Amino acid sequence: MRYVIGIGSNMGDSVSIVRRAIDEIEAMFYVDVDERSSLYRTRPMGGPEQDDYINAVVVMHCDRDPDCVLAGLQEIEFEFGRVRDVRWGPRTLDLDIIAVDDIISVDPDLTLPHPRAHERAFVLVPWHEIDPEATLPNHGLIENLIVRLTHDAQDGSRIPSSSSVVVVTAGDQAPGTSP
Repeated sequence: MRYVIGIGSNMGDSVSIVRRAIDEIEAMFYVDVDERSSLYRTRPMGGPEQDDYINAVVVMHCDRDPDCVLAGLQEIEFEFGRVRDVRWGPRTLDLDIIAVDDIISVDPDLTLPHPRAHERAFVLVPWHEIDPEATLPNHGLIENLIVRLTHDAQDGSRIPSSSSVVVVTAGDQAPGTSP
């Protein structure tokens, strides 16, 4: 099965945490991540005042069922010190299953696709970077979803592996999208 996983951190050395989390995902599921986005600096959405996030998206193929992958991702979060005491609060590490193939599920433990992915630039922009033809089940092409986002949701900075910063501002197109 093809998994799209969102990764975020805004506590500690978030750049290092996100990069190490990708290594842990590969080790946990005995896979090589097929695609990994650049790192993006994004403002938090909702919740208490907190630092900006570092976000990325990875795509992997894994034969394990989604509930098993979710449990593994939560174990990795725990290993990185994730505490779930404040909704939308700061996190050492946040790992979300965004989509699995074209599966649509309303299971209370794991809704697929992620119920708010279609409105989150910090998921859509990195995903589009690594898979420009991607679609989000029940929502359509990622490119079209990015175009529909509000300007506030599109603000953010991309952090390429060279660690120089490329700013994605409200007036600019997200990397790889058409006007």
